[in-house]
Amino acid sequence: MNILIIGAGGFIGSHLSEEILARRKDWRITAVDIASEKIERLMEDKNFDFIRSDILKDFDLIEERVKNCDVIFPLAAIANPLIYVQNPLKVFELDFEANLRIVKLAVKYGKRIIFPSTSEVYGMCDDDEFLEEDSNCVTGPICRQRWIYSCSKQMLDRVIYAYGIRDNLHYTLFRPFNWIGPRLDDIRNENNGSSRVVTQFLSNILHGKNINLVDGGSQVRCFTYISDGISALVKIIENKDNCADKQIFNIGNPRNEYSIRELAHKIVELAKKYDKLKNLVKKIEIVAANSADYYGKSYQDVSKRVPSIKKAERLLGWRPLIAMDELLSKTMDFYFAN
Repeated sequence: MNILIIGAGGFIGSHLSEEILARRKDWRITAVDIASEKIERLMEDKNFDFIRSDILKDFDLIEERVKNCDVIFPLAAIANPLIYVQNPLKVFELDFEANLRIVKLAVKYGKRIIFPSTSEVYGMCDDDEFLEEDSNCVTGPICRQRWIYSCSKQMLDRVIYAYGIRDNLHYTLFRPFNWIGPRLDDIRNENNGSSRVVTQFLSNILHGKNINLVDGGSQVRCFTYISDGISALVKIIENKDNCADKQIFNIGNPRNEYSIRELAHKIVELAKKYDKLKNLVKKIEIVAANSADYYGKSYQDVSKRVPSIKKAERLLGWRPLIAMDELLSKTMDFYFAN
């Protein structure tokens, strides 16, 4: 099987590539990205073919690679709330327009596509747990530009679903819920808002800065270790008895349900075990921050985001294994142990 991973140099793409090369010698990866730092160690593998390319520009190259693959993972996207607010059109151009071209190529050449939706498509849904087939997708007013990411992903979900009906496009949509682990973000960047929440807090500690809880940190998230997410993706690729064909899956860990405030306190306590952080942690405070000041006036948040994973358990035979303390320890060891 020839798997085309567009955005292979990112967080999910690098871990997915690593797992496939380690476990499945009968699968070959064509990896496309503008960056390769996270996948340098994979370059020598005979089943890994890396192409440095920008999908916003190299349309012919991408089409040729789609023609010659069996499965497409279009993972290239911007997933940072600060950019949603400050540069929404950049999000739209990559996350929607560029990926729509890839979806259309999958239809044109009859290729299977495994598309990364997002937990953010549910928006401000007030269900106790989000169901792939039943929960509403609720976003805020147009002036809250934070929602352009959610809307871009949701529109592609709807387009892919429609192609599945009209053109028999074979697809799987997966919705990651706060996947965390090594190589998530570069914590050397000390600017607030430059990383996702866990790595942002790690960056704050590394640089001796206070941890900011946006709007008090009462928001609830469910955190999933990257190895659990990748194990689900491998099952989706395998597609035993077509169990993943034309399906949508939440991939998250509802047992790791914590508020952002609880997360911050956990990270601070765990940071004390690292020699290089002990003195830094003593100087750090956990403080409240206004979202308009932190992200900008176009920001709007979600109070709770908890997935139902019953469908993934039933059809894929998958369930997450890594609990919260282990998840944080593994991630922090990567950034701080050495």
